[in-house]
Amino acid sequence: MSEPHTLWAYFDGDLQAARAVQALRDADTEFTLFAPYMTHELEHALARPASRVRLFVLAGGLLGCAAGFTLTIWTATRWNLIVGGKPIVAIPPYLVIAFELTLLFGALAAVLGFLLLGRLPRRRHTPGYDPSLSAGRFALRVAAAAERVAEIRARLHEAGAAEVRSGTEAAGEVQHG
Repeated sequence: MSEPHTLWAYFDGDLQAARAVQALRDADTEFTLFAPYMTHELEHALARPASRVRLFVLAGGLLGCAAGFTLTIWTATRWNLIVGGKPIVAIPPYLVIAFELTLLFGALAAVLGFLLLGRLPRRRHTPGYDPSLSAGRFALRVAAAAERVAEIRARLHEAGAAEVRSGTEAAGEVQHG
């Protein structure tokens, strides 16, 4: 197999970018989308699975709830204080602590899951970022084998690409005035 080539495709609108994403997914081609904002069309075209961060939040929340009840019940049995004939271990007053620890542990687990699953912090700079992408343009960076470059270019132009460049002409490697 030959050395992969990098193609950059620039789009003026989100609908053209979504069509290109769908075309590249149908062609089973590896790509990276650069977008100033996400739209429903792009989300649908990317067809990403549901985030696994929610599992971190669930695990953190359950752990926090268990920790809240464990802390309060253990404290009450270790240093029991009988007040007004009430039971030593009474669940209703302990619900507040359990609820608060559920929220705290769930939020901390969400941040941890976000960092782990997002592989953050990244120590390497993303190659070839073009500052014009923050001003409303969309781009796709496509890795294609040498024998498929013409086919991929045709698919990108069909989808409505305003401009397609090879990796050596990529925006991140060219100085903008």
